[in-house]
Amino acid sequence: MKKLLLSILIVGSATFANAQKSEVAEAKKKWNIFAFTGVNQTNDKKMVALNEGLAHTEKAIANEKSKDLPETWVYRSLFSSAIAVTDTLDEANSLAKQKIAEEAIAKAKELDAKKAEKDNIETAEINVRNAILTRGMRAYKRKDYNTALTVFEQLIVINPQDTGMYLNAGVTAKLVNDYPKSIKHFKKVISLNSPDSKDLYSEIVSMTLDKLKDTTAGMAVLTEALAKYPDDANFIGIQTDIYISKGDIAKSQASLNKLIAKDPNKAVYHYLMGDTYYKQALNMQDERKKLDPKKVKEFNAATAKMTELIDQSIPFYKKSLEIQPKFVPTLETLKQIYGFKNDTANYDDIKKRLAEIPAN
Repeated sequence: MKKLLLSILIVGSATFANAQKSEVAEAKKKWNIFAFTGVNQTNDKKMVALNEGLAHTEKAIANEKSKDLPETWVYRSLFSSAIAVTDTLDEANSLAKQKIAEEAIAKAKELDAKKAEKDNIETAEINVRNAILTRGMRAYKRKDYNTALTVFEQLIVINPQDTGMYLNAGVTAKLVNDYPKSIKHFKKVISLNSPDSKDLYSEIVSMTLDKLKDTTAGMAVLTEALAKYPDDANFIGIQTDIYISKGDIAKSQASLNKLIAKDPNKAVYHYLMGDTYYKQALNMQDERKKLDPKKVKEFNAATAKMTELIDQSIPFYKKSLEIQPKFVPTLETLKQIYGFKNDTANYDDIKKRLAEIPAN
């Protein structure tokens, strides 16, 4: 009688263990069906299937016989990460399932010594990243930029080589006026050899000069940008403006003379050389406005100096147009100059030439 009872207990124990292992098999079957048919299902049906699959893994991890099987945690990570991506209505549930997925992924990696489940684990990791990204993009679209920035930076931690996320973070940081953080992220994108590097240098220079009012740092970034893009007219122009604002005209002209010597047939270089004189005249005009009208001598002296600087600029602007007759920046500047000088004939000629250029 005792022997018979013992046999019954042994059989019962084995049956229970097999039942738990069958939970893993059922989870695997559910996942395979979902992977094949899920793309054509509504979100509601997807959520039902995923939650059913996850329930099988919960039973499997509750038992000593199956809780340390790699497949248990692999399929738990797959179902929970897929729910995190799919549930776009209940963010709390999405976050909760993401946490379960992250824990399951870590456990699966620990138990899968032979890397037999490597592809499934990678799928779960991709699901987690996509869940986070989707959450960030939703926040961005509803203009919750602080939340979006937090999410994008979370993704950077997950994948430090993700150029797109640094770019997203940089753009979003700028939208919340966190210019130092935006600059940091844009610099990282540049360091990863992004094809957008030139545009990002322009963004960094603009923020550094216009928002942070840091001319020294702005000049340092410009120097770096010009080392990579020595012929870029935008960077050269900004550098010229900084030199002029600092009164360091000689340095600006020396830089431009080198460029002209290297490529004398580039209209923009002659235009910028003209600017080194014309913008001094504009600065002097601003100072002249501050003079007491009664100080006629000082006023006339300032006017004479302005006129002298303008006259020095004209040959360079003319050379620019000789090379590129439809160079709009030069035409616009000459229009201002001829207007100031009351030179009606030249003013009308420039105005006509501008009118003939099709609008972009």
